Amino acid sequence: MPAHTMRAIRLHEHGGPEVLRYDEVPVPEPGPGEVLVRVRAVGVNPPDWYLRDGLTNMPPEVRPQFDLPVVPGTDVSGVVEAVAADVTGFAVGDEVFGLLRFPGFDGGAYAEYVAAPASDLAHKPAGLDHVHAAGAPMAGLTAWQFLIELGHDHPSPFQAARHRTVPLGAGTTVLVNGAAGGVGHFALQLAKWKGAQVIAVASGAHEAFLRELGADRFIDYTKARAEDTVRDVDLVLDCVGGRGSRRFLRTLKRGGALFPVFFGEYDDEETARLGVTVSGTQVRSSGAQLTELGRLLDAGTVRVAVDSTFPLADARAAHERAARGHIQGKIVLTVA
Repeated sequence: MPAHTMRAIRLHEHGGPEVLRYDEVPVPEPGPGEVLVRVRAVGVNPPDWYLRDGLTNMPPEVRPQFDLPVVPGTDVSGVVEAVAADVTGFAVGDEVFGLLRFPGFDGGAYAEYVAAPASDLAHKPAGLDHVHAAGAPMAGLTAWQFLIELGHDHPSPFQAARHRTVPLGAGTTVLVNGAAGGVGHFALQLAKWKGAQVIAVASGAHEAFLRELGADRFIDYTKARAEDTVRDVDLVLDCVGGRGSRRFLRTLKRGGALFPVFFGEYDDEETARLGVTVSGTQVRSSGAQLTELGRLLDAGTVRVAVDSTFPLADARAAHERAARGHIQGKIVLTVA
């Protein structure tokens, strides 16, 4: 069994990367339905820095509740150390990965050990090391739930209607904005897996990377605006979102859809006039879907790109890297 204490990154206050503290804390006890995971790697995701900032970018009515101090992080890859009596399907020594307790903010993954709901975990693909496995859960499941299968009945806090995926196959064209980032690079690969044509939008530095992942067309947004040159696409997955997202509506054919991964601002009259749909969802933990994605990862059909790695103790440097932007794939924390 592990020692009684471990190292973890905690927030005692909100602010910039400097508020991430490397503390000594008790090792968590797995409750019913949980396993204790010895963490080997942790994926760094936007909700980690939203939490660090105090969730100021979310409307107050949809902000999850949490207390300080808090251990951030949701994406984990590691080894099962202990299993609650009621858990089946996982045993001590199994290598696992997962997105923990999302959309809550009590994942607690920036730590040497984490108590994880068994239903949030999947067996780690044998062909994937812990660093790459830790980069997959949140970004991969976001792309999966937006594009392939929602897989749950929970309402989104961002829209009343249930999100519906668009059937992808030969003859469909998908534009991915922000294609080099975590969600974007998975979305590109999943759309290609389904047989779609993919237009990737990113800065020029990412062109070779995105063509290698299968992009059929590349647009360097620093040199050309996609909305000026692209028409008649079936689906835009906007991994950037925000105020500028509406400009992509004119790239769609009638009956097409715009899926903003981060909520933007849209005009219902404009979408009705254009005959298009705007729809989003909020990614949720799913060991079952991660198992499906894991098969594609194991086969090499989908791969995880790692932008950079930092030791857990250097979480501040990882967040500083994230703040500089232009990330290619995922930032990952390693745990010795």
